[in-house]
Amino acid sequence: MRALISQWVFPEAVQRLEQAGFEVDMREASEPLPKPELIRRLQEADGLLCLLTDRVDAEVLRSAPRLKVVATATVGYDHIDVEAATALGILVTNTPDVLTEATADLAFGLLLAAARRIPEADRDVRRGRFPSWSLAQPHMGLDVWGKTLGIVGCGRIGQAVARRARGFGMRLLYHNRRRLAPEVEAELGLRYVSFEELLEESDFISVHTPLTPETHHLFSYEAFRQMKRTAILVNTARGPVVDEAALARALKEGLLRGAALDVFEEEPKVHPELRKLEGHVVLTPHIGSATEGTRRRMALRAAENLITGLQGRRPLDLVNPKAWRKRRG
Repeated sequence: MRALISQWVFPEAVQRLEQAGFEVDMREASEPLPKPELIRRLQEADGLLCLLTDRVDAEVLRSAPRLKVVATATVGYDHIDVEAATALGILVTNTPDVLTEATADLAFGLLLAAARRIPEADRDVRRGRFPSWSLAQPHMGLDVWGKTLGIVGCGRIGQAVARRARGFGMRLLYHNRRRLAPEVEAELGLRYVSFEELLEESDFISVHTPLTPETHHLFSYEAFRQMKRTAILVNTARGPVVDEAALARALKEGLLRGAALDVFEEEPKVHPELRKLEGHVVLTPHIGSATEGTRRRMALRAAENLITGLQGRRPLDLVNPKAWRKRRG
């Protein structure tokens, strides 16, 4: 069995594959392969361990005659054509559990940073601008304690954010495709509301929904018009859930106070109007899971999924169960 690792990963993941008896072809580079080169290197590969920036589309999948498993070292898998993989009997796996707490930490950190204008204040101090203390200082922020947090998409990460918010005495609303069990709502102090009610009542909104046709541009200009003018939007989920052009327009028009984004529609591109905005606007380069411990666990989890699938066992994190019945032998 041969496994292609499309970009550099931690040595532990490579060693785990080798210990399981696989021949490993790993690139040392940390950027995606051009499609023709990816197709070429997949010709003799039984498994692929890839990252978020690798585009594993239908053409790539159809061009890989031996490929049986695609294991991404990420929770998101919209960079893989899962429908095409399923049709070909190729298993697709992700790493849903290992990055929950790290991503929740960042989401709440971004909320605080945007509310209190921390990045802007830091930049000003570094530039020698240190205004004297006064009741109306230039970096006046917003209160977080006791405010209302709306969580859109209340799965593992959304619930982890709710646990953090309880320590700040926040009132917690959520909107989800399916309502949570009553005992979960009671434990976390969550109240289920419609999307429209969440927009209208929340002081802060934290986005944790997956990217689907229904959630693409869920946060549109019309959605921003329904939000409080003092509200702040935090997105650590998927970039295209937020219409960046509409967000920039809404911020400039004062329809909401601020935003904190870790993900973007066309990464690594960021809408130029968003880059011009400071104050309550915070932008980070997709670092939600970027702690050393978490990234190591993600790589190892992907390696374990790859091994399990290639050994003929059903992977724990299989995202296309329909492929299991017609998987390649």
